[in-house]
Amino acid sequence: MSHDDVYKALVGGRAREWTLRALSGEVRAVRHPLGFVCLPLEREGGDGVCVHLWSGALAHAESTTSQIHCHSWDLFSHVLYGQIRNVHVNVTDAGPDATHRVFEVVSDARGDRISPTGRTVRHATGLVEAFGPGDSYTLRAGLFHSSVVPEGGEAATVALGRGRPGSRDLSLGPLAGRGHHVARQPLDPEETARAVSLIAAHLT
Repeated sequence: MSHDDVYKALVGGRAREWTLRALSGEVRAVRHPLGFVCLPLEREGGDGVCVHLWSGALAHAESTTSQIHCHSWDLFSHVLYGQIRNVHVNVTDAGPDATHRVFEVVSDARGDRISPTGRTVRHATGLVEAFGPGDSYTLRAGLFHSSVVPEGGEAATVALGRGRPGSRDLSLGPLAGRGHHVARQPLDPEETARAVSLIAAHLT
């Protein structure tokens, strides 16, 4: 299940079949602080393959910084069902008039180490893109954005990541925010099975 093989399946119109097959194996979901449930399927070197699920039927983690972030990897996202809004955010360095501080996020198997940087900024909403079932979009590493699902909406995507050397995972947070560690919140086997069944119900 390489990044490139999954990409070919998605752009070749086989997203439904690939997802149902991939989720039929052993998978352990985790609550992601950006508000979705992540079902990680592959991690090899700087490449990753995950299914992301937004659903009111499952408890979700809360961000300790904000929803505005940028990746250290190039994203290819394919919408399986529902609607996703990719909200681009224009970030400008600022001094006394700053509203947020930039935090660096370093992840490992135990969770995320979130550290304040010396960079303070202001931000404004830029381009807002809306994507529905069958749509795909890309986002280059280093671009601040947020992923928004309409209130009460149900959605799932296949997310492919490819690391870009020299890039960092960043998030905007409060000016006075301190460094901290956020532990992973794994779903138990029953919750994971429920997440898989929610996705399968929309695809079958």
